[in-house]
Amino acid sequence: MTEEFADRLNDFTASELFARSFREGMDLVEEAAAYLDGPGREESRALPRSGALAYAGESMRLTTRLMQVASWLLVQRAVREEEMSIEDACDDKYRLGDDAIRKANFAGGQTPETLKTLIERTDKVFDRIRRIDEQIYGETGKKGPSNAVSEHHARLSAAFGK
Repeated sequence: MTEEFADRLNDFTASELFARSFREGMDLVEEAAAYLDGPGREESRALPRSGALAYAGESMRLTTRLMQVASWLLVQRAVREEEMSIEDACDDKYRLGDDAIRKANFAGGQTPETLKTLIERTDKVFDRIRRIDEQIYGETGKKGPSNAVSEHHARLSAAFGK
């Protein structure tokens, strides 16, 4: 852990960008919860079976992405408030999860517009937080920087027993 890294993290958590990102992320969590527990539930009941199944899958992916964003933001706030050490915040378990869960499947136009809008807004927030995470933590994580080619090669090797 370098002093430069600690300064970068502390500067970010004290910034207006962090404050705006935190508010936006938490507001989006509340908005999605209110929608999914109210109007979204009613909209999903009106869908045909295939649409209702797609709705269930998309709402689960939405909440997973939002919980990852909220968790990341809360860790950064804990660092700012000195409730968590910078070293602990660098652990991979506090980084954003797999980006593959972001891919939406709008079930042939049956997905309610409000859900689509929430998903699109969440994708934008998730992408922004991922970029910030990479800028701040880039090479400080316990596993080091991500290398998609190396990771794919390792998975292929494991699959074929090499």
